[in-house]
Amino acid sequence: MRLDKFLKVSRIIKRRTVAKDFAEHERVMVNNRVAKPSTLLKKGDIISINIGQRQTVVEVLELRDSVKAGEAKNLYRVLEQ
Repeated sequence: MRLDKFLKVSRIIKRRTVAKDFAEHERVMVNNRVAKPSTLLKKGDIISINIGQRQTVVEVLELRDSVKAGEAKNLYRVLEQ
């Protein structure tokens, strides 16, 4: 699954266009590498997102095309906030 789609489906970032902008401006890293919006994710990948002065680090637990809002948090685990 693409990085920008995962960020939207998991509701880490609310809109796919915003997720795409974050990645294009080098504010998202996957496995300690700067990631493009089209970066393909797999289970176990570590995503670091810089939002202002804050950094959030999550691990991908599951990849699904769509989930209900209540189940979105099951797609990842927060490692650092």
